[in-house]
Amino acid sequence: MPTTLTYTATRRSAHAGYVVQAVVNTLAPLLFVVFHTRLDVPVAQLGALAGLNFAVQLLTDLAAVRVVDRIGYRRPLVAAHAFAAVGLVLLAVLPLVTPSPFVGLCIAVVVYGVGGGLLEVLVSPVVEHLPQPEEAKAAGMALAHSFYCWGQLGVVVVTTGLLAVVGTRLWPVLPVLWALVPLANLVVLLRVPLPPTVPDEHRTSLRSLFGTPLFLAALVLMATGGAAELTLAQWASFFAEEGTGISKEAGDLLGLGMFAFLQGAGRVAYGLWGQRLPLRPLLAASGVAAAACYVVAATASAPALSLAACALCGLAVALMWPGTFSLTSARFPLGGAAMFAVLALAGDGGATVGPLAAGVLADLTHGPLAGLAAALPDDSGTGLRAGLLLSAVVPAAFAVTVLVSGRARAALPREQTVSA
Repeated sequence: MPTTLTYTATRRSAHAGYVVQAVVNTLAPLLFVVFHTRLDVPVAQLGALAGLNFAVQLLTDLAAVRVVDRIGYRRPLVAAHAFAAVGLVLLAVLPLVTPSPFVGLCIAVVVYGVGGGLLEVLVSPVVEHLPQPEEAKAAGMALAHSFYCWGQLGVVVVTTGLLAVVGTRLWPVLPVLWALVPLANLVVLLRVPLPPTVPDEHRTSLRSLFGTPLFLAALVLMATGGAAELTLAQWASFFAEEGTGISKEAGDLLGLGMFAFLQGAGRVAYGLWGQRLPLRPLLAASGVAAAACYVVAATASAPALSLAACALCGLAVALMWPGTFSLTSARFPLGGAAMFAVLALAGDGGATVGPLAAGVLADLTHGPLAGLAAALPDDSGTGLRAGLLLSAVVPAAFAVTVLVSGRARAALPREQTVSA
């Protein structure tokens, strides 16, 4: 398609793609309390919604593994934005017209989940393959991923503000307004130049990747990193209000809002100065810090301390996802979009299981985990403190995997020598 736009416009459109992904992943959790109070959706089903979103993204990643490198980036990117826009509109409409609001919500989540899954597969390899110095790629990836955080923060601030103004009764207006974001970027994507995909004859095969211990370790990092990030991100708003007793507006802004802000700040900081810092030790420290944040958020009796831990967890998990992408693409520069799709598949797997597991564990506090819940500060009977406390094992596993894979790194085959 003829175009007068440059790769600068492509980079900006890729950044906007992360904003779209933030919209489809963040908006529904911000409305969990509304769904719970106005539509009578139980807490366990709210956790299932979060899990469904990432399960659909996971299946989309799986379907895209062998397709994207063959058809190029443009058509699936345009389709991703179309699915996101339609799904957001359905989120506003279907719960009000279907016999079961939960079923209506599920249908909408499936539609925009396809869009989110395609974005996860496509945007990172586009950013990776844009013309830039090799030594700047990791920093560029972190900077690009920061736009997911700024999009998340924007969704939190705007949605919370509009809910305060119009009230929860008019909540369906919000998904329709947010659907304008993917529609606008869709128009831009029709015109920007896009880098070529890696040809089949040059691409590292998936069989070869799966036969390499480092790549298997990368899959574990993606799964645990995705779960560590999304579990708290998906539950932060609900936990802030129901678990600490503060207002919804304050909970959204101080919980998920500050989580997104500090996550974005961490990625921007690495994007600006990351070339001077070794990535692997930072990732190990990230896992330890995130585990500590989960423990403090779950056990602190002071609401301010719990909220501070939720917010600081955003900084702790900032580099997990883009850092793993960068380490892996440095080791396998010819992995192509298929490699990114498999990595995203693992990440979305963790993002699917993590929030769902936290919700299931919270429900178990009415049975086998009742003793644990009784030992923790009050959380209005939701059991979410226990769910978050037990979830701390996930970022701890991330840190252990970084350290173990780092020790074996020198013995692993490499396609080329890249410092990471």
